[in-house]
Amino acid sequence: MARLVNVLISSFTICLLTLTAGWSQEVNWKNVRVLVYTKNGKGYVHDNIPNAKLCIQKLGQQYGFGVDTSAQPTVFTEANLKKYTLLVFASTNNDVFDTDEQRLAFRRYVEAGGGFVGIHSVMGTERNWTWFKRMIGGTFAWHPKFQKFRIEVLDTKNPSMQSIPKSWEREDEFYFTKNMSPGPTVIMANDITTLNQDEPEKVKMFGGSYTELYPSAWYYNFDGGYTWCTTLGHAKTDYLGDELFIKHIFQGIRYVAGQVKKIDFSKAYADSRDTPIR
Repeated sequence: MARLVNVLISSFTICLLTLTAGWSQEVNWKNVRVLVYTKNGKGYVHDNIPNAKLCIQKLGQQYGFGVDTSAQPTVFTEANLKKYTLLVFASTNNDVFDTDEQRLAFRRYVEAGGGFVGIHSVMGTERNWTWFKRMIGGTFAWHPKFQKFRIEVLDTKNPSMQSIPKSWEREDEFYFTKNMSPGPTVIMANDITTLNQDEPEKVKMFGGSYTELYPSAWYYNFDGGYTWCTTLGHAKTDYLGDELFIKHIFQGIRYVAGQVKKIDFSKAYADSRDTPIR
């Protein structure tokens, strides 16, 4: 009997260690290289971008991963992109590529098993490119004014949600989206009921069938690649002074870095930006 108990305890311990390893998601950071891309097309440009770049550079120094930054779409070639474990689009907005060749290189990078992290106004990026909107889960529709609201973690076991409060109250922009894709797995949601009542008609219109919780962070294994997006992060002070928000961004990066194994362009199949998705 004692032997059986010991076997059961050992088995339970192994399972627990396995689960814990999965949750902690150990990453060999010395093998990770990140490209932070910040180009904006015509339209609103967030003043948080310099701080977002600095935030991720500091995280790179802290954890030992490489960080390059660029606002030049010429970086989107297969020869260049194959160097990166993941790409971070930090508050990009509107058209961020100059040519469809650059769009194709980006798409083929994802198909090759690359990683992608999108922050805040990434939801307003490449609004006329169906494939890109599918990848990030939709496109920007509207937001009420900057204000305090509550956010609920839906999946506390997801590695990117570790140590994030189950109920998190913060000031930010509450993003509503359109052309929503059914693919992403939502792991965090904004609470519509905690918005102020300044514009109830618009909230009802853009909220659609969502009456309480609205997606604010999700992951999506899409078209061969690995993506993670958050709609949070409007204020420039978030990136240098808000430790909880910085943890939120880091854990998104860590989650994607833990998924990406190898960038293999032999797996990419698109020959144009709009090649039908396989």
